[in-house]
Amino acid sequence: MAEPHPHVYYRDGLVPAKEATLSVATSAVLYGLSVYTVFPVHVDGATRTAFRLADHYRRLVESCRIIGIDSFEGEWSFDRFVSVAVELVSANAPASDVYVRATVHVDESIPGTRVRGCRTILSMFAYDAVPIVPQDGMRLKTSTWRRIPDFAIPSRAKVNGAYVNSVLAKQDAIDAGYDDAIFLDGAGHVCELSAANIFLVRGRTLITPDVSCDILDGINRRTLLTLAGEDGIRVVERTVDLTELYIADEVFVTGTSANVAPVVEVDGRIVGDGTQGPICEALRKRHASALRSDELHGWVTSLG
Repeated sequence: MAEPHPHVYYRDGLVPAKEATLSVATSAVLYGLSVYTVFPVHVDGATRTAFRLADHYRRLVESCRIIGIDSFEGEWSFDRFVSVAVELVSANAPASDVYVRATVHVDESIPGTRVRGCRTILSMFAYDAVPIVPQDGMRLKTSTWRRIPDFAIPSRAKVNGAYVNSVLAKQDAIDAGYDDAIFLDGAGHVCELSAANIFLVRGRTLITPDVSCDILDGINRRTLLTLAGEDGIRVVERTVDLTELYIADEVFVTGTSANVAPVVEVDGRIVGDGTQGPICEALRKRHASALRSDELHGWVTSLG
């Protein structure tokens, strides 16, 4: 289990981690009414860089818009968001890579099931960058739980309360001896994992569910699509049947806390030859490089 680093940004400044607490009566606690993003910070001595920070900030803004939080965007500019990230990372002075989780909490007490006009606060904390899935070959199980559809709780918004769906799926997979779960939508098409996007390879074609398939429009997903295109790999975004994973040459997943991780087994069926495939390997190397230094795309922001 990861622990937050000692200094946490909460409300209006840095506080000790144990003091960054919400009342049990807030909407964030009562209804899971918070939205969040997690971005990686690469540490190289005194140099610290965040990956696609503007996109992570934009995702917070868009998540707020989708569920009706109407105060965050006016109170938090991108420049202010960056300054807090710099302050947080500087205060904790990590010696190695970290993840930073930024969350907008609805901080009203017992307001009922509403969101507009409610007070919000921002929290931000850092923790060791330990991936949430195995990096040397994952075993996946199709979940008996279906992905929440966009017309119920939209996947484009990273809403804390919606992750009960992910917990149910992943715990079921773990209980069955697997590493993670594959979500299907109501029609039986592949969506994503409990907290990562999924890709498969057929021949030299890279295939992934499109953004209308009840998936998170992941920032690292977009990164891989860009890198694959630059490498001359044919990319197709469409609906994906579960059985396509059974006959794929490669399957792999991506996400901030997953990196790029190969899948070697799906529902007891070995993927390809049971090892990391060449397209996964190539994109994994390019992704790792982009996380650290990227002058071409402007994806890296210095945090001091």
